[in-house]
Amino acid sequence: MKVAIQGERGSFSHEAAERMLPRCAVVPCARSAEVFDRVERGSVDAAVIPIENTLAGTVAEHADLLVARDVFIQREYLLRIVHNVIAAPGVKLASLRRALSHPVALDQCRDFFRNHPKIEPVAFYDTAGSVKHVIANLLPDAAGIAGVQAAREYAGKILKAGIEDDKRNFTRFYLIRRRGGVARKKSTHFSQEKREMGHPLRSDYTYLIPRGANKTSIAFHVKNAPGALFKSLSVFALRDISLSKIESRPMRGRPWEYVFYVDFLRGDDEPARNALRHLGEVAEFVKVLGVYPAA
Repeated sequence: MKVAIQGERGSFSHEAAERMLPRCAVVPCARSAEVFDRVERGSVDAAVIPIENTLAGTVAEHADLLVARDVFIQREYLLRIVHNVIAAPGVKLASLRRALSHPVALDQCRDFFRNHPKIEPVAFYDTAGSVKHVIANLLPDAAGIAGVQAAREYAGKILKAGIEDDKRNFTRFYLIRRRGGVARKKSTHFSQEKREMGHPLRSDYTYLIPRGANKTSIAFHVKNAPGALFKSLSVFALRDISLSKIESRPMRGRPWEYVFYVDFLRGDDEPARNALRHLGEVAEFVKVLGVYPAA
């Protein structure tokens, strides 16, 4: 099974993909858009993407792409993020003057740099990519900060393990597939935005819902009017449906208007379907991003 990831082999996305789908063939991609392109074209069977970190928050680009692209979330996975100082064989911790990694990873290791003032944090495009770089160039005074998978992938030496500030550092990953299936029906009852973004009554994703699904992710937009958000959230409260997350993101091309992202703890059952139908009556558009088993 071919699975696309954003970043190099040895990244945390690589590790998450292999834990979710053992024996999968990982396809590294330079950009997140390329990951989604490959899924939509069918050149890969699926993709594994990070969506949220307990310290850094939501991966904004991936949230936007989930709305814009014709993909469907089938599973989520929580990966414990452990950062390690990884260098070429023979390099000592005392000789380091630079530590390269993704800016988010560097920010999660502030205590390490405070305790090692001679080591300068240097931003790099990817955690695993930083390890690949320092080992390929046999840099004697530099190391990468990444997961243990990167050390295995590039035959690096771990000089110091577990340097992250917070040991409860987790990233939530999604397994996404191409939605496909039934063509979207046009309707005079819905605006152009609804036809473009999707609507909960469409059935082209039902065959993708896995057994045991008990969590749903959606995105919706409401008019900027008094009580609009209250009315949209009341469709869940009236049916005793618990929300596990809600946040907003700006709408592209619509300044000062926002898309709301909601995760709620129901699968494809009657209360959830009724709530989505009700939401479709009060919202400008609604898109079901995925229905899957909660991690």
